[in-house]
Amino acid sequence: MVAVAIGIAARQRYTCFVHTFAAFLMRAADQIRMGAISFTQVKYVGSHAGVSIGEDGPSQMALEDFAFFRTVPNIVCFYPSDAVSAERAVELAANYAGAVYIRTSRPNFPILYKNDEVFQIGQAKVGKQRMNRFSRTKHFYLFKIIVESSNDICTVVAAGVTLHEAVKASEKLKTAGKAIRVIDAFTVKPIDRDTILKSVNATHNRLIVVEDHYLEGGLGEAVMAALADQPNITIAHLAVPEVARSGKAAELLSKYGIDAEHIVNAVEKLSGK
Repeated sequence: MVAVAIGIAARQRYTCFVHTFAAFLMRAADQIRMGAISFTQVKYVGSHAGVSIGEDGPSQMALEDFAFFRTVPNIVCFYPSDAVSAERAVELAANYAGAVYIRTSRPNFPILYKNDEVFQIGQAKVGKQRMNRFSRTKHFYLFKIIVESSNDICTVVAAGVTLHEAVKASEKLKTAGKAIRVIDAFTVKPIDRDTILKSVNATHNRLIVVEDHYLEGGLGEAVMAALADQPNITIAHLAVPEVARSGKAAELLSKYGIDAEHIVNAVEKLSGK
């Protein structure tokens, strides 16, 4: 499938999208690599990523996909967190003159963004959540404008399922009188260094990165590499530390330390409060 798409894309007649479980795209690593060397512009979509797919078990869970795709030359890597950002990622991918990887998730996430929200390659989203008064469903929106406050004690960078867990964590912390700043990375490559650094500097140089991916090669390492020249930042990295097992999504998020409760604990430990 990947080889055929690369062949079609090489003729520069069509915009080619390839989709399967993200775990299965790893079987085509050599073709994807050779396609990148040849500057073909295929758009790869890997679904059912991470432990949040639940009962299907570790053979189906892509937990190393970003570790591979981030090394593909000239590729853009998107990690949308709801239906709106997924649609925008597809639109951006179709119009980008190069290869793209979009990591999608299995859970039925609530909508975070309004339909007219503008997304850009390499631009994260930062904001505070607010209830949508015009919706009968209790969905949250993350607004584009950064809300700076001296009360923000930590920055949390997340994407996909962990973004939703970070939003839950912020609500839990709010009841205890603590405020955190949540960043939706959206683009893992290129990472939005400027937005992340600005937020971290405004939150006492405390940073937590939480991801549904192995410790190696994913969002955490992308963020830490971007901030490697900053000596005063304290970073906690929450990720899947071992080969996962089968179970309910919520059970697995908790077991591997990437759910809202573990984010709350990490914030309290990092802030010493």
